[in-house]
Amino acid sequence: MKADTRPATGSLWRDRDFLVFWCAQTLSVAGDSFALIAVPLLVLNVTGSVAQMGLLTGVSGAASVAAGVFAGVLADRFDRRRLLVACDVIRLVLYATIPVVWVFGQHVWLLYAVLPMAAAVGMLFQVTYVAAVRGLAGETRVTEANGMLYATAAAAGILGPSLAGVVSGHLGPTAAIALNAASFGLSAVGVLLTRASRYVVEPVEPTPGRRPWRELLAGAEFLFRHPVLRTLTILLSFFIFMTLGLTDIVIYRLKHDLGQPDSVVGVVLGVGAAGTMVGSMLVARMRRMLGFGPLWIGAQVVSGLAILGLGLAGSVWGVAAIMALYLACVSLAGICSMSLRQQVTPAHLLGRVTSAFWTIHFSLGPVGAAALGWAAARHGATAVFIFAGASCLLLALVALATPVRQRHPERA
Repeated sequence: MKADTRPATGSLWRDRDFLVFWCAQTLSVAGDSFALIAVPLLVLNVTGSVAQMGLLTGVSGAASVAAGVFAGVLADRFDRRRLLVACDVIRLVLYATIPVVWVFGQHVWLLYAVLPMAAAVGMLFQVTYVAAVRGLAGETRVTEANGMLYATAAAAGILGPSLAGVVSGHLGPTAAIALNAASFGLSAVGVLLTRASRYVVEPVEPTPGRRPWRELLAGAEFLFRHPVLRTLTILLSFFIFMTLGLTDIVIYRLKHDLGQPDSVVGVVLGVGAAGTMVGSMLVARMRRMLGFGPLWIGAQVVSGLAILGLGLAGSVWGVAAIMALYLACVSLAGICSMSLRQQVTPAHLLGRVTSAFWTIHFSLGPVGAAALGWAAARHGATAVFIFAGASCLLLALVALATPVRQRHPERA
């Protein structure tokens, strides 16, 4: 099958393939939000240990990093549409095993077996997803497309955590995990309903005599040759170290420090997801107004201040409001960063560049998640939030002295 070489123009609201893909991914993210709440609650309810929560997040993150080494090559060499469907089907089966096995008894070991595998497949899906969005939306519409995808995903995330908390409170966390499994089936059907030609990229013949391991490194080589992408990769690697386990700490603060039930945890994270929706809806307009650098650095500054605020908030609604602000800024910075990579990377390299970025980006995350869980158990959630917030502010200050501060690096 040949690639669809027609330029993607006009309104995304009239693009059938993008709209179908958009709806399917929104439903899938709604299911993911159930697992985001249900898995930590399942671990906490069975073990009562925030350290176990952090360790499981760390192990899953490590599996994701390992998968990222190969995900880009697969996304650039194989049919991206089929890869997306295969990833959804595999995750459906993996997550479905948890509630099935839990009927016969509580087996925490199963989570350590299933969730890292699901995280690895999820990394392959995400790398392929980012590469596919550029083909579906086109280079000129990619920031708008990312904003739409993240905005409606966040909207689904508002209802999802609230329902997950209610379902977990009445039927148990495993019921919420079962709903997440079903959402992957809906995502697979949605991808199958889009035209295959929108995912095809004209292949580039490999350089004669080039060793296979150089194909794995091609994305990293491109990243580190580009001054802005190189700096972003380094800065965001430290940012993810401080924030990957943040949701676990927020849940621990609500449950342990504030004595709230599962249903309140879901509501708080649902309110927080509203921030992601707002940030996603505004990102395309704000990038046009401010430019890349000022928007990205400004969002990092406010993120750091918000994390500090989480350490000082003494009420449920205070935590919810600050989470909304924090997640709004994370979405602004994250969509800007992802859109820039999609704009400046050749199509045949996009999978490997995305894979290299996420592999490097998340490499410190598992250690950070485990460390945050250990620190919260030993020193309390407040100390963790203050340290993480101050560290994020320092990263924003460093960014001011780097090429990241440019307003239009995509034109370079």
